[in-house]
Amino acid sequence: METDTQTEIRSAMDIVTARQRGRALALELGFNGADVTLIAAAISEVARNIVDHAKKGEISMSSVNSSISGGRRGIQIIARDEGPGIRDVAQAMQYGYSTRKGLGVGLPGAKWLMDEFEIASEIGRGTTVTMKKWKR
Repeated sequence: METDTQTEIRSAMDIVTARQRGRALALELGFNGADVTLIAAAISEVARNIVDHAKKGEISMSSVNSSISGGRRGIQIIARDEGPGIRDVAQAMQYGYSTRKGLGVGLPGAKWLMDEFEIASEIGRGTTVTMKKWKR
């Protein structure tokens, strides 16, 4: 089963849609209830960043297999935008740092919820966040 879904992110409604699609895919892949909730929360965080900072972007989700450690199965979420980019990624990844009077848990929170987390950002070109969660 090669499952892949893409959701355009432009509004709060799209965040809800992406979250629902992520939950559905995680359940289809056999994740337990607690992990399904963590995956949905991480999707919410990165989607909210797209809406707040880039205005539009997309989130794609797919099943992945790990070539190491016995071929684990998991879910991969890629959030992409062509927004202003993040000037200081290290600073943005600190708990409590917020550019908009928020709690400052968005990106670090998403990283904490997932097993793997990478962020690539270029000023004036946008940001890509790649996250993976492996089935236990």
